[in-house]
Amino acid sequence: MRKRVLIVDDEPNIVIAVEFLMQRAGHEVRTARDGETGLAAARSYRPDLIVLDVMMPKLDGYAVLAAIRADPLLDGTRILMLTAKGREAEQKKGLALGADAYLPKPFPTGDLIEKARELLDRSD
Repeated sequence: MRKRVLIVDDEPNIVIAVEFLMQRAGHEVRTARDGETGLAAARSYRPDLIVLDVMMPKLDGYAVLAAIRADPLLDGTRILMLTAKGREAEQKKGLALGADAYLPKPFPTGDLIEKARELLDRSD
């Protein structure tokens, strides 16, 4: 069964790369370029996995993450934080707010694919 993946990131090159990788892995993919649009897309699309950036316009990734975790309809959604904010304090904050995994940019594509696979396997 194809999994639904939502990519929420304001960097076009990251979105294109992650979208390509997720489609190549056989997933259905949608994208959003800011936190506000990403949160709305999460609520309407109901993805299995959200690849979520931290630093974005309108709502940052932490606010989006907190809103998703507070929404019972999105309870089973896995969230992979993908961000240039790779310091330990930022990672702890994301994980404390309910992220399932954290991958700092720049990232090896193999690491992204493996982490996404792990998270999607847990969503079954």
